[in-house]
Amino acid sequence: MGKQLAVATLAGGCFWCLEAVFDELKGVESVESGYSGGAVPSPSYAQVCDGNTGHAEAVQIIFDPQVLSYHDLLTVFFAIHDPTTLNRQGADAGTQYRSAIFYHDEEQKKMAGQVLQEIADSQIWSNPIVTELTPFDQFYPAEDYHQEYFAHNSFQPYCRIVIAPKVSKFRMQFMERLR
Repeated sequence: MGKQLAVATLAGGCFWCLEAVFDELKGVESVESGYSGGAVPSPSYAQVCDGNTGHAEAVQIIFDPQVLSYHDLLTVFFAIHDPTTLNRQGADAGTQYRSAIFYHDEEQKKMAGQVLQEIADSQIWSNPIVTELTPFDQFYPAEDYHQEYFAHNSFQPYCRIVIAPKVSKFRMQFMERLR
């Protein structure tokens, strides 16, 4: 009998950043960059960047819950982005860069609510958490050139200035969870 895999869909700013981190996490089978949470079917990157589709840049993560729990996946998620900035991550601004958890079932909704409360109670952040907790509806994969962007473009300025520091911070903080 094969292993039972689970799906998580998360948005936390630029999908390149999220993908780069989750690619290195033990228990993650695959990560795909794309769009979720909006009303326009099969949007393009240009449409999402315009901010009128309602979609967020998101990643869809296929993971093995026997190796990596959904709780632990969300713990990493909250460590690698700022969940207190509404519709913004760093210099990226607009609803397409919002912090969101698109839960796939009631168990994920309950666990996400628990993790959100743990993060709020820990007072790590001085401002309130604005991460939205939304039922998953649809995920549209981004164009091919967005997939594994950091792995293929690590010397590009955005990758060196924005993504590489996030990946380094993740590696130091979660060394025991690296593949």
